[in-house]
Amino acid sequence: MHTMTAPTAADPARSRSHDTQGDFLLQPPDPAQRVPCRIDPVDLRRLDLLALLTAAGIAPSAGDRAAIAQLSELPGSVHAALHRWLRQAYGFRR
Repeated sequence: MHTMTAPTAADPARSRSHDTQGDFLLQPPDPAQRVPCRIDPVDLRRLDLLALLTAAGIAPSAGDRAAIAQLSELPGSVHAALHRWLRQAYGFRR
């Protein structure tokens, strides 16, 4: 069994690009080089509504996707009320 260990501060001379078997290891990601990503609030509301329905045991059918998309375009206050109603009706907490 081949195991790989991360280099430690105690051994700074050890290369991060090679392990003892000659395999190339990926460098850890640099947080400064991350691509900024902002998710549209409509998409967040759509995903949140799908998650809420799934948690309530309501599996949206293929025809429900259009209704969910339209509900997601409504203001956040409407979305919050819809969530509150579903949580009260199905008696669960997120």
